[in-house]
Amino acid sequence: MLNNHRHFSRGFQTSDGKRYEAPLRVAILCSHRAPGLVHLLNHCPDRGTAFDIVCAVTSETTFAEEVRVERRGIPTLAHPIRDFYESRGVPLFGDTVTRRAYDAETLKFIEPFLPDVVLLDGYLYLITAPLLDAFKNRILNLHFSDLSLRVEGGGPRFPGVHAVRDALEAGCAETRTTVHLVDALPDDGTPIVRSWPYPVSPLVADLKPLDAGDVFKAYAFAHQQWMMRTVSGPLLAAALKLVSSGAVDLDGLAEVDPRDSLPWLLDRHGSLLAPEVGQVRQVERVGQVGLVGKEQVGAKK
Repeated sequence: MLNNHRHFSRGFQTSDGKRYEAPLRVAILCSHRAPGLVHLLNHCPDRGTAFDIVCAVTSETTFAEEVRVERRGIPTLAHPIRDFYESRGVPLFGDTVTRRAYDAETLKFIEPFLPDVVLLDGYLYLITAPLLDAFKNRILNLHFSDLSLRVEGGGPRFPGVHAVRDALEAGCAETRTTVHLVDALPDDGTPIVRSWPYPVSPLVADLKPLDAGDVFKAYAFAHQQWMMRTVSGPLLAAALKLVSSGAVDLDGLAEVDPRDSLPWLLDRHGSLLAPEVGQVRQVERVGQVGLVGKEQVGAKK
């Protein structure tokens, strides 16, 4: 079992004020694609200083960006989940014992790379105890909805892989993407940073009284692709910036009720805006050094 606190302490400023200069070591888990990974490798100036990508593991036989990722010298590994289930003669969904066994094997894939943080980038499956325990408060997920929107019981308003479609059907005027801490429930963990808004076209409202489900489905797909292709990389970069700089204390954040969380905001110009009661204050542009003297989000008072 990994000693996560030892590994995690290498690349950021801890809540006790100690500074560790080595980059944060990040393992990627993805499925058919990893929509933000190429941006992190090719366009993020913090790579190599604030963080390093140490491996990418897919739940499929391959993923869309695999060749480009390998060309940047990043090890890619396939751990096909369907083959894993078929070898045990059980259906893909519903068998929790096999699901935990799969995650235990995934842990063996990434352990040799000594990651500090695991980043879910286009990963389609719930994470279970073997990974959650090994990387307690160290797993982050990219989710295509605004996780500051919660239902009465406290859960996210739009969880799951159909979050964008569900938000459009609910009549939302805009959508956002969030990077959040991962727990055992789908898209339920405390939000860390959310994106600028993506306005919804008025054609969605025009389609409602019509028998135009095919057009609505096409628009929902296009809207999600718009978000996926433009915000995934910058938002993941922002999250890693916040963690590696010490601006966000993941252990402290894990103790915050998601309903009470005030996530950071990434605007469309690349500026990170700090959460503050009653106002939002610009801190810096993603990729610049800084965040000096800022209070840690999630730090215990």
